[in-house]
Amino acid sequence: MTGARGFACGTSTYWQQRADVVVIGTGVAGLAAALAAHRAGLRVTVLSKVSETATFYAQGGIAVVLPTNDDSIDAHVADTLAAGGGLCDAEAVGSIVADGAKAISDLVAHGALFDESVPGQWALTREGGHTRRRIIHAGGDATGAEVQRTLDHAAAHLDVRHNHVALRILRDDTGVTGVLVHNDDGPGILHTPSVILATGGLGHLYSATTNPVGSTGDGIALALWAGVAVRDLEFVQFHPTMLFDAAAAGRRPLITEALRGEGAILVDAHGNSVTDGVHPMGDLAPRDVVAAAIDARLAATGDPCVYLDARGVADVANRFPTVTAACAAVGIDPARDPIPVVPGAHYSCGGVVTDVHGRTDLPGLFAAGEVARTGMHGANRLASNSLLEGLVVGGRAGRAAAAHAAQAGPVHAAAPQEIRRDVVDRAALQAAMSAHASVVRDATGLNRLAETLHFARAVAPRTRTGFEDAALTTAARAVIAAAAARTESRGCHHRGDFPDTDPTQEVSMTVRIHDGDVAVEIPTAVCS
Repeated sequence: MTGARGFACGTSTYWQQRADVVVIGTGVAGLAAALAAHRAGLRVTVLSKVSETATFYAQGGIAVVLPTNDDSIDAHVADTLAAGGGLCDAEAVGSIVADGAKAISDLVAHGALFDESVPGQWALTREGGHTRRRIIHAGGDATGAEVQRTLDHAAAHLDVRHNHVALRILRDDTGVTGVLVHNDDGPGILHTPSVILATGGLGHLYSATTNPVGSTGDGIALALWAGVAVRDLEFVQFHPTMLFDAAAAGRRPLITEALRGEGAILVDAHGNSVTDGVHPMGDLAPRDVVAAAIDARLAATGDPCVYLDARGVADVANRFPTVTAACAAVGIDPARDPIPVVPGAHYSCGGVVTDVHGRTDLPGLFAAGEVARTGMHGANRLASNSLLEGLVVGGRAGRAAAAHAAQAGPVHAAAPQEIRRDVVDRAALQAAMSAHASVVRDATGLNRLAETLHFARAVAPRTRTGFEDAALTTAARAVIAAAAARTESRGCHHRGDFPDTDPTQEVSMTVRIHDGDVAVEIPTAVCS
């Protein structure tokens, strides 16, 4: 990346630099994209807001069809479509699943090490919604950490800029021209024709989440502010088993679904099964089913949590060292004690609308990973499909962004005018979202959320915290608008006032910002 002189705009002076491709985010999708763009011979700059990524905390593994396993692409696609509640794009699912083995091969070439059942053969486990054992894993339950380690090492030679916050996508009538960035030197402009959003999710819309601190809906807000559509945003997946601690908030440890795949069972405080009679797959039902079953049981009993009993899992401490360590930190031994768990905000199934190569409808803007909506997940993500999608679509987005940059050539972003964004107090927003847009929502609660957002104040974000608060407020508005428009229960969107699935609403809701207001584009099938 090359430097340039600063210039003044109003009372602000912006530093200026150039890159062919700018990647925002350093998780699996971001680094896969950056490496692919770099291999194409482009000047790539990677922006890192915080050191933690959601990839690092991913426990279960990567769902992939291996040629040596009793599995098939069609079976994996069928499981994904079944979990997605009718809203997956079947062609997108097939395309991404089919490239999974190649993406894993590339990761192994970078040095990734996966657990083996016997020398030369990867160990496979099963998770909720899967009809086959197809989940490869590393370090027992530390797959994400191994993926992150591998990609960090592979990307060590790239231009990775830490403590850089992307404040705005800059554009003109033809496409992307740059990114407005804040770092320790103040605000600046990266002039670039290609930007890849790989910012992760929006878990910190809620008081407790499995997501790291940086998951504040940044990419959703950046896309909406740039005039780009988001879709399926009402489908926020709550992982059924987040470690319960009544005194804790913020990021909470995940208790991996693979524990249930190895025989752990969900019970209430009286030892009764939580999922018995709820779904044919029982505790291995798709995540939305299990989370809703737990929520219903807690509502019925008034208990603060249910329990995951892993005492029957052989050698649990060695097979699941990450879970064991998290439990030990609060005085629990999974080999001896049932683990207290509750559903926790985990994964955004929707996001910025893209194709399977990460392209949005704004030339030069791409998105990959959790921030993107490729059609892979629909109304509910199948377990361990996220790292798969990040690897496959991240690599594709990097190649597509490089090709766009090569074709577009150098661009120059005009000095941006100051823009004020609505901001709601973060703690108040998180409390309101947790109360009214969690596992189960209804019109009364969503209206109360709208009232909370009514008290937003307009500010010009100049710090990371200020930007994040603005991003969370915008993301909350989009989630609430989509959740209010979908008057049915489907996937991980449960309406207490509309508990049934409505066949006429088997369509995706698109959200855009028009004249400063969030607007839902309701398909005609819903209106009929």
